Amino acid sequence: QVQLVESGGGLVQAGGSLRLSCVASGSTFTINEMGWYRQAPGNQRELVASQMNGGTTKYADSVKGRFTISRDIAQRTVTLRMNSLKPEDTAVYYCNARSILKTFWGQGTQVTVSS
Repeated sequence: QVQLVESGGGLVQAGGSLRLSCVASGSTFTINEMGWYRQAPGNQRELVASQMNGGTTKYADSVKGRFTISRDIAQRTVTLRMNSLKPEDTAVYYCNARSILKTFWGQGTQVTVSS
């Protein structure tokens, strides 16, 4: 099993920045991808950004150029730097880790962007 703990959410004005961090523990040697998803009220959970162990990254079109994902595999962390935040970025952000057989989720952290 893998446990994920997020930190760094909060309230920010539009145009501001936040950084989310997630630390993995447990059977982290099984992880081959880590990333961030978000879910706004009434919406489905959606991918924000992810990074494979080899470095390949994926971003949602809505965050390209504004958000940057990075991983420190040795430290078992994944960080999401969010710049130029918009009110539509408001959501609960979830850390995600994937192995070949399983998907793991953090408890979520709220990000609220005021206009």
